[in-house]
Amino acid sequence: MLKMGFFRVKLCFSAITFAAFTFGISFAEYIPLDNYLLACGSSQNVSVQGRIFFPDSVQSFFSLKTSEDTAFYSPSDSLPSQIYHSLRIFTKPASYKFKLQQPGRHWVRLYFSPLPGSRHDLRSAPLTVVSDDFVFMKNFTFNNFNHSYLFKEYSVNVTSTSLVITLIPSNGSVSFVNGIEVVSVPDELVYDQALAIPNAPYSGLSHRGLETMYRLNIGGPLLTPQNDTLGRTWENDGKYLHVLGSAVIVAVDPLTINYPDGVRLEAAPKWVYSSADAMADANVTDLNFNITWVFSVDPSFLYFVRLHFCDIVSKAMDTLVFNVYINSDIAIPSLDLSSLKGDLSVPYYKDFVSNSSNNTSMMSVSVGPDSMADLSNAILNGLEIMKISNDMKSFDGLNSVVDLHPSSSSRKNTLSILIGSVVGALIALGLIALCYCFIVARRSKTNTHAQPWLPLPLYGNSLTISKVSTISHKSGTASCTSLASTNHGRVFTFQELMDATNKFDESLLVGVGGFGKVYKGTLDVGTKVAVKRGNSRSEQGLAEFHTEIDMLSKLRHRHLVSLIGYCDERSEMILVYEFMANGPLRSHLYGSSLPSLSWKQRLEICIGSARGLHYLHTGAAQSIIHRDVKTTNILLDESFVAKVADFGLSKTGPALDQTHVSTAVKGSFGYLDPEYFRRQQLTEKSDVYSFGVVLLEVLCARPALNPVLPREQVNIAEWAMNWQKKGMLEQIMDPYLVGKINPASLKKYGDTAEKCLAEQGIDRPSMGDVLWNLEYALQLQETSALADPDENSVKSIPGILLPGLEPLDKSASMAEGMNSGIYEDAEDAATSAVFSQLVNPRGR
Repeated sequence: MLKMGFFRVKLCFSAITFAAFTFGISFAEYIPLDNYLLACGSSQNVSVQGRIFFPDSVQSFFSLKTSEDTAFYSPSDSLPSQIYHSLRIFTKPASYKFKLQQPGRHWVRLYFSPLPGSRHDLRSAPLTVVSDDFVFMKNFTFNNFNHSYLFKEYSVNVTSTSLVITLIPSNGSVSFVNGIEVVSVPDELVYDQALAIPNAPYSGLSHRGLETMYRLNIGGPLLTPQNDTLGRTWENDGKYLHVLGSAVIVAVDPLTINYPDGVRLEAAPKWVYSSADAMADANVTDLNFNITWVFSVDPSFLYFVRLHFCDIVSKAMDTLVFNVYINSDIAIPSLDLSSLKGDLSVPYYKDFVSNSSNNTSMMSVSVGPDSMADLSNAILNGLEIMKISNDMKSFDGLNSVVDLHPSSSSRKNTLSILIGSVVGALIALGLIALCYCFIVARRSKTNTHAQPWLPLPLYGNSLTISKVSTISHKSGTASCTSLASTNHGRVFTFQELMDATNKFDESLLVGVGGFGKVYKGTLDVGTKVAVKRGNSRSEQGLAEFHTEIDMLSKLRHRHLVSLIGYCDERSEMILVYEFMANGPLRSHLYGSSLPSLSWKQRLEICIGSARGLHYLHTGAAQSIIHRDVKTTNILLDESFVAKVADFGLSKTGPALDQTHVSTAVKGSFGYLDPEYFRRQQLTEKSDVYSFGVVLLEVLCARPALNPVLPREQVNIAEWAMNWQKKGMLEQIMDPYLVGKINPASLKKYGDTAEKCLAEQGIDRPSMGDVLWNLEYALQLQETSALADPDENSVKSIPGILLPGLEPLDKSASMAEGMNSGIYEDAEDAATSAVFSQLVNPRGR
């Protein structure tokens, strides 16, 4: 093993490693069934990094369908390879149709360079490229791109024996392409499921397309397709390191790497696993020290993240244990590679699905030491980040449908719409600017003495700190201002909370969430509290901290959390709630040894939760959408009264003249409204869908997503609705409830859940209607219990289903939730507070 010094020196490999690169030592290579390489516009074969591209004029394994095209050749020393020296120009839509020997996952690689000298302005030409199923690019132009060439790589699952790639010129312009690859990929390279961060399963990858954004050989040199059996390029990671001095390169002879059973050689070449970045100052005492890589991403997409590891630094087993983070969320806690693989120098990789950090255009990956490790060190060998196609099967925003043959009339209509949209947008922007200036002017008069809000210190993220600090100090009107001057509850000193939690004693720890840890505490007057302390690594904590305080300081309801106070001293972010004796609803349904809840208790808990959500939607001047309704955010006090918790993701609902709020998707996988996920349009009905999933969890006593179950049972919403439509919901209920539910009550409950889970939001009931139906279900159950005092009895009253039976008075049932005042039942609210995420529901 070679250690590379404190700075990132790239040329210090062992003699064996250097010789291996020089003479191209290869291992058992994967031979693709389809391996089609086209040099578009070329008149002869082109050799690129040991591979031969054939001219697209020789149509044997493919066919080119177009009415107008021109080949063009212009060699240039400034371009990285000869594949960019020729191109084919199209003035009409053109389709390359490839004959495939076998369906399955394939690489689609596209090469573009707007060569000068043709009679067309290629730098201004909008490039639109689609396949049978996917939109790869939409109106990309080199005018907005600072490079002279572009390489795109996609991984798509082709379900037929042919693949058609179509280039579509925009109105009055042309399209062009320099090279195309269509190459088979082992289907096992990408599994259908991965772990969504934070901590939730994600399935369906086999039906999604992937676009390569970043592929890094960490600690090692550039790897070209010659060094990779799948023709991939692995770049060096140096420019993505957030702090250059945080990492030191380690490397070993690639021949010492031993692939285990279950890890294919195609996962990554030995060159990737034989080098790594380790901590530059190993055995540091500061466990916040880590290595961080930062990447620019599109926040409107999810990303497939594959992390490659191989313990090439340890001299003995079980000495290297470290944590892995994606953004501010822990992806792999206490990773012990040698214990996991049973030996040293054994490759291992792990797949995740994540989005950007806190809805920004940045994503980060970090490794750092674990407190349980004998050696305070951490490594990473390789990293791949791939954009996941959206529900419109597009890699380019929400674009999906492309008109292959636009008529002149449609062009005129499109132009008119475009001009009208631009004019309207300019007018709207002008009005917004005027309003903004007016608001700023008013705030500057009233907030001139506001203190700047300082974010949590984050090691290796000086950019974030300096940015927020600068904004805060430059203007008294900055959004990050102190909450001390507003009515947001009691302001605790840090020392008070230290005393209340015995200096944050780990024995008082009651849960860990995305924001940080929660401790049970006792105030000086004897009041039990839950103290939620922000994690210093959590980049999203500041926004959630503000939102939670702002929301809870304005809301008072018996079935919503009550905030006691907060602390923002010493750059800390701490929230204080009254302690909830019975914790989250989820722990009473599954995953713990707590006694099972009766059906009546479950109905009452659902009714209480529905009342809280109904109040959010209707009880204030402008509705509030919770956006993260789930069983871990419904907590129970000592009397099992349910209260909705965690308002860190909440959003103010649409105005009276609007139907929705346009916002990036936030929430927990398994509970996300599919319409919101597709359109990024948030409404109160998104909460209704999530609550429908909660209703099924309550009935079936299982998680919303469980990837270890058979495929058809993974998603509780899909699985339970199949049984509901058969009228056999009782077949999948919690075994504890079998024979204890009145059939009429169960039918009303199932119908309510089914309506909540309607595909379109407009077809879902309001939370008020949900509340009414749940109370009706409870009345049906209680009426049955009156006839037979034994709640466990399977008997029901024959007349219970007669249409003459009237439910509880609807107006009375909603009276608690319809209070339009800000404070409702203040005395009850004061005795009911909660912490959001008392367990570890890292599902955002």
